Amino acid sequence: MRTNKKFFLTLILSLGIANTGFATPNIQYWQTKNGASVYFVESPELPMVDIQVVFDAGSARDENKPGVSLMTNGMLAEGAGAFNANEIAEEFESVGANFGNDSQRDMSVFTLRTLSDKSLLDKATRMFATVLSAPTFPEKAFQRERSRLLISLQQNKQSPGTISSETFYEQVFKGHPYASLPEGSIDSVEKLTIQDVRDFYVRYMNARNATVAIVGALNRNQAEDLAEKIVGKLNPGRVAAPLPEVEDLNAGSVKRIEFPSSQSHIMIGQAGVTRKDPDYFALYLGNHIFGGSGLVSILSDEIREKRGLAYSSYSYFAPMRQKGPFVMGMQTQNDQVDEALKVMNEVLNDYVKNGPTEAQLEAAKKNLTGGFALKVASNKSIVGYLGVIGFYKLPLNYLDTFIPKIQAITRAQIQDAYQRRVKPDKLFTVVVGGAAASEKEKN
Repeated sequence: MRTNKKFFLTLILSLGIANTGFATPNIQYWQTKNGASVYFVESPELPMVDIQVVFDAGSARDENKPGVSLMTNGMLAEGAGAFNANEIAEEFESVGANFGNDSQRDMSVFTLRTLSDKSLLDKATRMFATVLSAPTFPEKAFQRERSRLLISLQQNKQSPGTISSETFYEQVFKGHPYASLPEGSIDSVEKLTIQDVRDFYVRYMNARNATVAIVGALNRNQAEDLAEKIVGKLNPGRVAAPLPEVEDLNAGSVKRIEFPSSQSHIMIGQAGVTRKDPDYFALYLGNHIFGGSGLVSILSDEIREKRGLAYSSYSYFAPMRQKGPFVMGMQTQNDQVDEALKVMNEVLNDYVKNGPTEAQLEAAKKNLTGGFALKVASNKSIVGYLGVIGFYKLPLNYLDTFIPKIQAITRAQIQDAYQRRVKPDKLFTVVVGGAAASEKEKN
């Protein structure tokens, strides 16, 4: 059972399609008989099939039982139908198939990669369908997995990066389902029961709450049959209720947490954007210039190149179903924390006020252009995009229109979006590390 601590980041696309002759995938959509949404791209070049099933069953659905989504996600492969965990693994391995699972704040994800040969595909997808539709939730496996999760949570107390992330989400999303880590807490996980897991599965892992993405060497009819085999036995159920909106912070604050380390972890930010936010494209491109393009970003230039305060720094928007975070971060020596905070805030203030230059804007567009073909070069990457498009109900032509929309963004639009959406006086800052701070803590 594993947790992805990184978010599903924004699709990195470029202007290079027309020049390379590369065409965006032709996405087909339909629903299964029991109500699951299916997104399909035919890709006959390789004898492979990639499948992703995404449930609206992430940790945002945990309610008063943080960690139950993650536990449920992991438990599906611990026993299903007549198979135990070892037998499930052996079934997949016997046909060279790769099974994976992941749990995030918005979603619970299951993946399968298998050869398209009918006998191998049939065996792999039968097992995949059994895992999804007939989990047995064995008590011994539950106790073992819960113990592993508790050990992991205990180890997190020794990780300044995890402590900073946990504190950041608790404060920026206070009172919202996004506030808790997907892993939950030691206290919440200790209280979880196998019945909690069963109840969560019944409530959220149903057909109408599922998105199926398929990419591979199949035609439409074969893909329709495959989708029915994979999720056809799921309870139709009902779509999960909308999540509450994220409230913006009313004021800025700083929290310092002592930790025995020579370097301090810094996270600064606030609530950002949703996947469907009308400012998404301007903020995405603007952030690429500001802090999302690695060592060539404005933030890195000011922090690393000019002052040597850190090896690297970053910023990103993590759009989710409701507003995900806008984050800036870095690691620096303890005695440089105050200077680093001052510089990061000054750089953001200047960028919000003035936006990028025309030269920076053009360079960013060209930078994004070069990587497009590689970003959609594999079936595995395409199926990931389909999962995002389906889960967030983006239009089927999303990949086709993304590039023209990025092309159309102007310097003035980025400046306007940042001035309306990023509030430098309402940032939450967490510093985890050794003592070197003179700045007064605010709560």
